[in-house]
Amino acid sequence: MRIRVDIGRQCLELFGADGACIRRYAVSTARNGAGEEAGSYRTPRGWHRIRARIGEGLPDGTVFRGRRPSGEYWTPAFAAEHPGRDWILSRILWLCGEEPGRNRLGAVDSMRRYIYIHGTGDDQPMGVPLSHGCVRMRNRDIMELFDLVRVGTKVEICE
Repeated sequence: MRIRVDIGRQCLELFGADGACIRRYAVSTARNGAGEEAGSYRTPRGWHRIRARIGEGLPDGTVFRGRRPSGEYWTPAFAAEHPGRDWILSRILWLCGEEPGRNRLGAVDSMRRYIYIHGTGDDQPMGVPLSHGCVRMRNRDIMELFDLVRVGTKVEICE
């Protein structure tokens, strides 16, 4: 299995062992576009791998803070009480760069930048770049993807 995130098309594709696309999802990458520099709020390009899977067995809509469940659950009413919050919900696939100098080590390290594929509020549009650098997905989609991939799965992020 491998994943390809296409920033230009705002989609994520999952490929099986035979190279065929088995799932395609609309996503939302960084509002600031593509880029690797720490503090840029951009989505890093190149080859990554899934370093950690976080949230297995937790309910849909679980709110994470610092990669830990906060005890809160996203609903439209709860979101209205907390406007402007950057929601990390349901599941997290934490990415680690594979290309030293491009997305690994130093000021371009994707893992140290806390770059994830994660769920977001159902009120957030997909297909539009709005994130702070991560790859946002619908909660139902990240939960499905999470169940299909393992730690070590390769992830290519391209424009």
